[in-house]
Amino acid sequence: MEGNKPGYLDLYHSGELAKRAELLWARLAACDICPHRCGINRLLNQTGYCHAGFLPVISSVCAHNGEEPALSGHRGSGTIFLGNCNMRCVYCQNYQISQDPQGQKTNTASLETLAERMLFLQNGLGCHNINFVSPTHFVPQIVKALLLAIPRGLTLPLVYNSGGYDALETIQALEGIVDVYLPDIRYSSDEAALKYSGVKDYVRHNRASIKEMYRQVGNLKTGEGGLAYRGLIIRHLILPENLASSGRSLRWVARELSPEVTMSVMSQYFPRHKARLYPEISRQINQAEYDSVVEVMEEEGLGNGWLQEMESPVHYLPDFNKEGHPFE
Repeated sequence: MEGNKPGYLDLYHSGELAKRAELLWARLAACDICPHRCGINRLLNQTGYCHAGFLPVISSVCAHNGEEPALSGHRGSGTIFLGNCNMRCVYCQNYQISQDPQGQKTNTASLETLAERMLFLQNGLGCHNINFVSPTHFVPQIVKALLLAIPRGLTLPLVYNSGGYDALETIQALEGIVDVYLPDIRYSSDEAALKYSGVKDYVRHNRASIKEMYRQVGNLKTGEGGLAYRGLIIRHLILPENLASSGRSLRWVARELSPEVTMSVMSQYFPRHKARLYPEISRQINQAEYDSVVEVMEEEGLGNGWLQEMESPVHYLPDFNKEGHPFE
């Protein structure tokens, strides 16, 4: 990539982006885009675990000022919330769009519309980047839509904002396309991942994909105004009762990747959706749980990034049922 220019521009002009798009599209015929590997034919609009068929589902589009400062800047991160999900987190804050496939059917959109939304965020709202939230199950559609948006002038960095349950082969196919990876490292326990997020073998898939992301883009790089244009930011949400195994996750980042990795450690856990059905996660985190995570970060030298204050939860609860911006 030349300077701060998004890598996908060179791939487009060389013809490589079109080749990647076709290879990813072909994989929808027996879908293996995420670790569930459902094997259904999404080209015929069949649906598997994620309830996603042929076309993307665009649930909300906005200039998001609540992302990490290096993404939101002063004009906002150009956020495209994609409907449905390949995880079933019982505490999901976005459950209105991630776990209501029937309700999301009205948000199905064409590839043309997805391209138009990208350009609207760039030209209409003046956002700093294009931030795909829950992109995992729509990677082929996103890459196809890029082929439509680039010749019309798209030039913003692309942010891949995922729950971290990604397939290594899919992340490999995104090399040079995604500029900033923003995955969760949600668990260091497969048992917890299965119980609270409905996914198997989370730790292996999560760590393999994050390693690949780091290989591709390295540590976070920022330009004018401290805005990110390339690199990895790893999010980690602290859960009650240490159910996220925060210490193990943070030590893995520091020792297997680098202490220089940019971390976004979040205290905003709030028991939404079905969390009240699980007594152990039916409350917000306490000071001792928060302090123990801070202690590990200090021990491991994880000093780059952001650490939310304890009073954060109430500021990060979206409502996708109201008109307009879900966070305002």
